[in-house]
Amino acid sequence: MEKNQEERRDQEIVYSRSVKAGKRIYYLDVRKARNEDLYLCITESKRRQVEGEEAPSFEKHKVFLYKEDFAHFTEGLQDVIAFVQKQLGTIEERPEWTPEAKEAEPENEEEPKKKGLFGMFK
Repeated sequence: MEKNQEERRDQEIVYSRSVKAGKRIYYLDVRKARNEDLYLCITESKRRQVEGEEAPSFEKHKVFLYKEDFAHFTEGLQDVIAFVQKQLGTIEERPEWTPEAKEAEPENEEEPKKKGLFGMFK
């Protein structure tokens, strides 16, 4: 029965795109509802390495965005991006993350790293 549910889930996706961003991957899936309407499912997948386990695990979070909310969501997203750009100036693109790059980072840094884009606001 699990296989049927998985096949049904895959059949619901009519368009998909993934965006790699550091340790995260964002999946933007256009899905078809039972009533044939389309909606957007945004999934954030973050790689987690648990101590003592060889294989990494992935933490996932989903947001469902319906077509009647696209304009409001887009307006809000553009507004907060403009705010951040105004506060920070030019935002440099993040280099692609690799496990090797993490190992090369120095362990003892004098200044703690800011976490995320909004670290300066905390």
